Amino acid sequence: MSTFETADPPEQAWKVGALARAAGLSVRALHYYDQIGLLRPSRRTAAGHRLYDGGDVARLYRISLLRRLGFPLDQIAAVLEDPKWQLATAVDRHLNHTQHRAAIAARLCTRLASMAAELARQDNPSPEQLFSTLEEMTMLDGTIHSTTGMLVYDDTAAAHDYIVRVFGLTPGPVQGDAVDHAVYREVRAGDQVIGLHPAAAGFQSPRSLGAVTGMTVIAVADADAHYARSVQAGAQIVEEPVDQPYGIREYGARDLEGQLWFFHSPLG
Repeated sequence: MSTFETADPPEQAWKVGALARAAGLSVRALHYYDQIGLLRPSRRTAAGHRLYDGGDVARLYRISLLRRLGFPLDQIAAVLEDPKWQLATAVDRHLNHTQHRAAIAARLCTRLASMAAELARQDNPSPEQLFSTLEEMTMLDGTIHSTTGMLVYDDTAAAHDYIVRVFGLTPGPVQGDAVDHAVYREVRAGDQVIGLHPAAAGFQSPRSLGAVTGMTVIAVADADAHYARSVQAGAQIVEEPVDQPYGIREYGARDLEGQLWFFHSPLG
C-alpha cells in the first residue's frame, strides 16, 4: 500500500495592485512604504514584481492603525520593531472604536425612523430632535473622530500608577507584560485616551530631556475639589487654582517625571 504525502497548500500572496485595492490605498503609497523600509514585500516574482504575504498584510494593518492614531511614518517603524507590540491589543482597541461608531449609527437610525414617522403623519420634528440628529451626524461623518495624546516616560508602570492614584484618571489597557516598566500603557480622561509611551531613540521623558515641550489639559467638574484631592495624594503643584480671564478656573501640577498637567473647570 502506497503512502502519499500531501504538500502544504501554497501561502496566499497579493501583488501590489491587489493589496492596494483591498487595503484602500494607492499603489504609490505601497511603493513608498517599500522605499522607506516600512513595509517591504516578503517575496518577488521571477519578473521582479512585489508579492505580499499574510504577515505583510498584518504589518500593513498595524501601520494603518498607528496612522489613524496620529503617529508619523518615521515613528511607526520604531513602534513596530518593539517586541512588546501586541496585535491582539491593537485589534481590541480598534474593536472598541468601531463599536462606539456603531452605537452612534444605531442611535442615528432610531432618530431618523422617528422623524420619518412624524413626517408621514405630517408632523414636523422638534428643534431638539433636529439638533440631536445633527450632532450624531457630525460625530459619525466627521473626518476626525477622536484623539489620543501621547506622553513619554522612562517608567510607564510608575507613571501609570501615579496618574491614576494622584490625578484620578481611569486606568486603561497595557500592551505586553503588565509588570514591565517599558511597555505602552493607557489612561483615560472621560472619553479621551492618553497613551504612556516608553522612552526610546527619539522619544525622551522630560526628566531625561531636562525640559517640557508640551502639557496635558483636562476639564474636570470642580477644579478646587480636584486640586484638594491631588494635593492630598501628594501632587507637585506648580500653579495654585486661579481664575483665568477666558472663563475658567485652573491649577497646574507636575507628575513624577516632570510632565505638566493642568486641570480646569468653567467659572460660574
